[in-house]
Amino acid sequence: MFSSRVSSDLTPNRLASALARLRQARVEIDDLTESNPTSVGLDYPPRLLDPLASPTGLAYLPQPFGLPAARDAVVGDFRRRGLAVPRDRIVLTASTSEAYSLLFKLLCNPGDEVLVPVPSYPLFEYLAALDSVHVRPYGLEYHGSWSIDLDGLRRATHARTRAVIVVNPNNPTGSYLKRPELDALAAHCRANGLALIGDEVFAEYVLDADLPRTGSVLAQREALTFGLGGLSKSLGLPQLKLGWMAVSGPDDLVRPALERLELICDTYLSVATPVQVALPALLADGSAIRKQIRDRVTRNYRALGAIAPRFPSIRVLPSEGGWYAVLQVPAMQSEESLVLQLLEQDRVLVHPGYFFDFPREAFLIVSLLPAPDVFDRAIGRLLIRAEAAA
Repeated sequence: MFSSRVSSDLTPNRLASALARLRQARVEIDDLTESNPTSVGLDYPPRLLDPLASPTGLAYLPQPFGLPAARDAVVGDFRRRGLAVPRDRIVLTASTSEAYSLLFKLLCNPGDEVLVPVPSYPLFEYLAALDSVHVRPYGLEYHGSWSIDLDGLRRATHARTRAVIVVNPNNPTGSYLKRPELDALAAHCRANGLALIGDEVFAEYVLDADLPRTGSVLAQREALTFGLGGLSKSLGLPQLKLGWMAVSGPDDLVRPALERLELICDTYLSVATPVQVALPALLADGSAIRKQIRDRVTRNYRALGAIAPRFPSIRVLPSEGGWYAVLQVPAMQSEESLVLQLLEQDRVLVHPGYFFDFPREAFLIVSLLPAPDVFDRAIGRLLIRAEAAA
């Protein structure tokens, strides 16, 4: 009866089952997987959401790509980041996830493929499957710093490949694209008729400003390119459900892409009018939240770097940006076993590396977003537990 696009096996894994039991018993847990900025004690301006009540939001003025004033606000935000993107190349979406769905509809027929990085964001396979698209991985390699395995990416490109996805900075490795990588990706995409999709939701959260990095896939014009962003991460407002994509590249590719995207977006008209009306004020007033997030993740990353050397069997892999950190721990037991011990015995929740398709044991992924007292307490327990396993 049901579509094969949704898995028939919905059994929770061992970690999810253990977490559900503890939460049902109302056991207090220090959550180092926290990705919701609204629940970590940030100081949101009390009147930040007042623009959502504007009477203008009572009018229904459907625009496939979004209201002009809202798109102009996104243009201004790109300008703040040093990028010139005209309004007619801005498309508003309800979320980054929806942007992926729109792009899969635009670029792929059922059964086509997109290339995705590993390790990385764990939902690509599910998002693609919902549009009957397959994912094929290409590797990120770690040799003191992370880099794209460009030869592996080229080998992964086949006749049914339609796009390459990059996450900049990557989640969870925190690695930004370097300019030579971007140039090589763009040339490969152009030569093979592929689109380049850049997920840049964490782009503003730089942890190591001294390292070379490319702030956006939009910095090149050789390939048909889509740069994704939104309020969820850039302003810590995931509940407002507003994202955007910027389209760049050669005019002979951008023009037909926008024409087709307009038809797709006009079919759904998914972005609510009140949040579009409020967007200029939100982008203007929300910078204080972004600063708090940046200060928080920087503080926690430095705290982790200060305490980790006391535990010689554990290595914190360098991160350039975003709000996650990767810890390599002794592989004396499985990641699943270790994270279950942390949860059930230490009351600390972390992600195992296999959630993000790390190719081997043993890695733990921690969020840098929690309040400092929670982060310090939980990291201390994590390091003690992982060191004891060595």
